[in-house]
Amino acid sequence: MSTLLIDNTPGQSRYGKLAQALRDRILLGEWAPGELIPAESTLAQSYGVALGTIRQALSLLVEDGVLQRRHGKGTFVTKGVDGASMMRFFRFRGLDDDSSTTPHSRILTSRLRSASVQEAHVFGLEHGAQVLQLERVRSLDAEPCLLETIVLPLPIFGALADSDTNAWDDLLYPMYQQRCGVVIQKTQDTLSFSQLNATQAKRLKLAASHPCVLVERQAFDMAGRCVELRTTRGDAYSFKYTAQVQ
Repeated sequence: MSTLLIDNTPGQSRYGKLAQALRDRILLGEWAPGELIPAESTLAQSYGVALGTIRQALSLLVEDGVLQRRHGKGTFVTKGVDGASMMRFFRFRGLDDDSSTTPHSRILTSRLRSASVQEAHVFGLEHGAQVLQLERVRSLDAEPCLLETIVLPLPIFGALADSDTNAWDDLLYPMYQQRCGVVIQKTQDTLSFSQLNATQAKRLKLAASHPCVLVERQAFDMAGRCVELRTTRGDAYSFKYTAQVQ
């Protein structure tokens, strides 16, 4: 039986502490991504709290994206982001807006280097810590469409640093989970416009200085830590943006 330890930390509610205790159990692997957690009544009894309190705690984790409620089935640990969402920003010939086509991915370069000051700050690393930097091109029908620079903190992605990139999957996020135990819970994307330099343009089979969309992403794990920095470039003439305001 689990017991909730209550402290006197100012500003923390009882259900807030309970939510953190449940999050910790998920991070420790007691409930795997996609797994059904115990019923609300069972959790309330095990922690010795009212049913309303456990529901408030679970609601916090649902809001944070750690848990997902499925009507008539229960509450599940989120499976995380699958990694295909970058395509929503671009429209390529032969690819429907609603298509779930996954681009073929190829790692161009993989290297270890020291983290920049900004990277160390974002990842919570010490000065001089190492990161893994990847350069990746994504293609549709054998034609390059997206060029990416991906930075991952070490040592949590150490298993990737020592592996053969030719055997990597087209989608990285499921592979992060399988090989490194890192579940990407959510991402934050920032869009801007720029121009391709000569090397970038060559890799995308475009002319130097061709306008591009720049998508800068931060990806977060189940603990809320930033564990990936990604910069994606794509043809600005293929860019699409859809917003619904109600």
